[in-house]
Amino acid sequence: MSDNGDLTVRTLAMWGIPLSLGVMGLKMVAWWVTGSVALLSDGLESTVNVVAAFIAFFVIRYAQKPADHDHPFGHHKAEYLSAVTEGVLIVVAALLIVNEAIGYLAAPRMLDAPVLGLAINFAAGVINAVWARLLIRTGRKHRSAALAADGQHILSDVVTSVGVLAGLLLALATGYAIFDPVLAILVAVNIIYQGWKVISQSIGGLMDQAVEPREEEAIKQAIATHAAGSIGVHDLKTRRAGAVTFIDFHMVVPGTMSVRQAHDICDRLEDAISAVHEGAKIAIHVEPEGEKAHGIRVKVVKEA
Repeated sequence: MSDNGDLTVRTLAMWGIPLSLGVMGLKMVAWWVTGSVALLSDGLESTVNVVAAFIAFFVIRYAQKPADHDHPFGHHKAEYLSAVTEGVLIVVAALLIVNEAIGYLAAPRMLDAPVLGLAINFAAGVINAVWARLLIRTGRKHRSAALAADGQHILSDVVTSVGVLAGLLLALATGYAIFDPVLAILVAVNIIYQGWKVISQSIGGLMDQAVEPREEEAIKQAIATHAAGSIGVHDLKTRRAGAVTFIDFHMVVPGTMSVRQAHDICDRLEDAISAVHEGAKIAIHVEPEGEKAHGIRVKVVKEA
């Protein structure tokens, strides 16, 4: 990630704190004026957003620290820890919602001041929708797992708000107050699903998951078309760590090739790969011909 990218991610993470506090305040006001358990469930999820915003801000600052003696590969994976924590918090929020809603199933009641409460909740949902799209887009662009997870978390909050508004309008239209707690439970199920997605994606990063197939294909193409002079490339490996992708492979060269010539090919390959995969950390192991190829192989395009 570039310095400008780092600054953008940090700035958005910082502004996420006051914005999440403001949205939570709006939703709790909506619950206070209506007494709706569904709106309370929406507000409870927003309290988790506040905690998640604080976590994301501090973890992103830590993850962007330069590599040091104790962490020679950098601190990038800290972002995945933040994302996993957010996923767990999402699930906890869902369980709190279920616990609150079950108590209202036996004695549901109609809303007080429904128009005002729903209008306030709608405004909070719009703010969240715009903010979530910005976080997800920026997180993906700059490969910030924590920022993207925060955006996904807030997006699940938007889905919650839409469901809550639809259900409460249905309760008001039909006169059946039971729709309020039932909807809250259905919302909680959706939140648990969203939390699981955030957790599973982040665990993949912690487990050194390879890049996506389309990214790997672009890397292989860059190698194939810029490795002229070598005999072949094999044992290609990739792994993602937050904003950085680590790529390493073995390059076979003629036994008579000089170190300078082999080094020139490596430089050319590093430039080509960096052009299609910005921010990649590349390690190339040079081998003399005769070594047995293994792992993922790349067919080198020969010079005309």
